[in-house]
This record gives sequence, structure tokens and C-alpha cells, in this order.
Amino acid sequence: MENNHVTTLEIDLNPIEYNFNYFKSKLKETTKVLVVVKAFGYGSDAVQIAKFLENKVDYFAVAYLDEGIALRNAGIKTPILVLHPQKSNVLKIIEYNLEANAYSVNLLKAIIEIVKSDNLQNIPIHLKFNTGLNRLGFNKKDITEIVSLIKNQKEVYIKSIFSHIAASEDLNERDYTMQQINDFKAIANELIPQLNNIPFKHMLNTSGIINYAEEAQFEMVRLGIGLYGFGNDQKETSKLKNVLTLKSVISQIHTIEKGESLGYNRSYIAETTTKTATIPIGHADGISRQFGKGKGFVYINNKKAPIVGNVCMDVIMVNITNITCNEGDEVIIYRDQQHIEEIAKSANTIPYELLTAISQRVKRVLKKC
Repeated sequence: MENNHVTTLEIDLNPIEYNFNYFKSKLKETTKVLVVVKAFGYGSDAVQIAKFLENKVDYFAVAYLDEGIALRNAGIKTPILVLHPQKSNVLKIIEYNLEANAYSVNLLKAIIEIVKSDNLQNIPIHLKFNTGLNRLGFNKKDITEIVSLIKNQKEVYIKSIFSHIAASEDLNERDYTMQQINDFKAIANELIPQLNNIPFKHMLNTSGIINYAEEAQFEMVRLGIGLYGFGNDQKETSKLKNVLTLKSVISQIHTIEKGESLGYNRSYIAETTTKTATIPIGHADGISRQFGKGKGFVYINNKKAPIVGNVCMDVIMVNITNITCNEGDEVIIYRDQQHIEEIAKSANTIPYELLTAISQRVKRVLKKC
């Protein structure tokens, strides 16, 4: 991204390739891989990630129409699944050669009618089934109506059917997950013989690939957060390589005397003479206010510097009393997966939220050896 923000997000493409190959090694050679690049590529840069992986993957997936259009405008030719389309998106989805997920009877009816009214035929769509996540998707009882809608029409055909596991990372929920997998198999066995073509099936996300590749690999898997270096536990994450490093610099150093305050609402009162550094990144850039008052920390010259006071919109302040540093020195906001996981845990959240919150005003810098 071309901008002048001194705070940068370094995206190392070599670990992207390594992580992709790590998950690919867990699969059969014939299994397709869909890479999820929604939410600006999990906070990185969806276009650059897609360009880098285009010749390696079988599908990309985005959440919304605009994300798919951005990839097409960047020259991406690979099939793109739009996971959460609306009726109003259908013609644009077709115009940009995207593929819609039909997740309800009402949406399926609308897609068929819109395609028919535009005198189009043979448009690929995907059907999502709800097997226990209870978020989006048809239910098994909808199969009869799905078949009645699909039969004897030329407007659309079913390219894939899929579902989403609710707790693939939690082996304590294995019984529930296996029930979901078996329910999906039952749905496929009932639906597919009634279709005019044989759609491929997919169910596994990153942690599903790790824990259920044998039980539910099917013809395709969906790789998301794993691409960026996060597995479903610390052991698995340790086998992956870090992709994203969030960096900034020290704008100014202050010395605060005992009893003086810092930041909005005087949220930090110095108990002794304290040195602080002001860093140009704040909650408008994705650093949540939850990380203020000592919950979050950065690295300066390889030493931890806790955030003091409230996180501001554009800056944070950190305690550097015991760190030798100068204005203009580099600051590492997020340096690796363990750092991100530690900070996320302190705020009772997950790495997904931290990564996807990184504002697009933060400059993206690509690295590749």
C-alpha cells in the first residue's frame, strides 16, 4: 500500500509459501486447496497474497462482494467464492466472474430468478449446509426444496457443497465434530444423486486440516489463519513460520516526575521518575484500548516496554525507564506469533482479531528473498 505512515506491517512471503506447503503436506495430492483472503487477507494484503499464491491454489474465498471485485481488478484469474453474498450482489458477482455461496432457500430462489431474468445460463453456485455452527446454511430438511428448485432449470448448477465445523481446534469437542462430519456426509449422500452433476465437497478449515484430515478431507479444504502462521495450539503454531511483523518508531521521549500524569483522563500517574516513549500507532490503526494500562507491550531494542496510560487514536505511550533508546529508534509492535498470542490472551481475545484490526492506513511492506 502506497502511503507515508511511518508505522509499517512487513509481510514476509517466504513464510507464506512455507506455511502453505506445510498444510499441503497433510493432504492427498489430489485434494484441492482454497485459500481464504477475506478481511484484507487477515489484515495483511489480500491482493498481494493472492498474486503470490495464484499458481499454487485452486480457489480463493472472500466474505463479501467488494473483496472479490478487488481481486479481479488486480488481475486474479483463479476462481473466487463469495461466502456471504446478498441478493443485491448477484449480477455483480456474475459480471466479475465470482461464485456465490447460496446459504438459504430464499437466496437460492433469488439467484435463479435474477439469472433467468438476465437470460443467463449455467452459472456456478455453491451450497452451504448448517451442521451445527448455526450461523449460515441450509438444513438437511431443505434438500427436497433445493432439488425442486434446481431440477429442470438451466440457470445455475451446483459446483460445490460445504459446511463449517464449529470447534475443529478443540479435541474435547471431538464427538460433536464427528457428528457434524457424519451429518454432512449424510447430506451429501442424499443430495448429490439427485443433481445433474457431481459437486465437490469441503468442510475443513485450518484446524480441521490439522485434526480431521483423515475423517473429512473430501475433495477440497479451506486454509485461512494457518497461512499466516497460526495453528490450533502452541505446539502446532511452533511448526509454522511468522509472516507479519508490525513496526514503528519512537517519535518522542519524555521524562515524567513522580506524581505527574500521562495521557487522556490522567490514566497513568508516575510513582517514581519515569521515562516514556510516544509511538505513532493507536486504536485507529488497530491497537485496541484494551491494551492500555500495562496490558499490552512492545519491544524496543529487544526489551519489553509496557503500554502506559490509555491507548490514543493515533499514538501509544510506553515505559522505557529501563531501556536504552533514542527518538527514531525502531519499535516492534507485533514481532511473532507468540507475541501476538500473549497480547491477545491478556485481552481475552484471539490472534484473528488483532491481525484483522490492523488499519489499512498502516503501510504494507512486502518481503521476499
